[in-house]
Amino acid sequence: MTIDEIFTKHPQKGQRLAQEMTNAGLHCVGCQAATWETLEVGMLGHGFKEEEIEALIGRLNEILAEEVDSSTISLTKRAAEKFKEILREEKREGWALRFADKPGGCSGFEYLLDFSEKAKNDDEIFESHGMKIHVNQKVLPRLMGCQIDYQEGLMGSGFKITNPNVKGSCSCGSSQSY
Repeated sequence: MTIDEIFTKHPQKGQRLAQEMTNAGLHCVGCQAATWETLEVGMLGHGFKEEEIEALIGRLNEILAEEVDSSTISLTKRAAEKFKEILREEKREGWALRFADKPGGCSGFEYLLDFSEKAKNDDEIFESHGMKIHVNQKVLPRLMGCQIDYQEGLMGSGFKITNPNVKGSCSCGSSQSY
């Protein structure tokens, strides 16, 4: 399967697949320079070993096997644990996560993550791994199905959002369009 076919067949998982490929060292994912190549040929051409290719394919298949629940907004276990840690540090234990987006960035919208002491009247409340997530009902059509993860790495750490509603994003990854 070519790199282009991977993303074409699985658009709702495109962000997570691209992130996993980038984490593996394929920094050209998204530049469309060689999307006509198979993943294996592209990786071999960049000097990857067979074991590295097999490991990446295994991780990509795990992502593809995960069920996407478009009826909720969720945190991964790792993200929930990190948010609880931040709440303890900020002396806000028991608070929820406020999740939203706003117009901005070079692609149209930027995500917002904040603390929420209590839900507002026009909020929808989700629960994931023991954490409440407050979301204003007006933004639900853009955010339903989102999964919030937390990743750590040498090039930076932070919360990463996978949104099946995204149609495009900027090259720096800080904003998206629907």
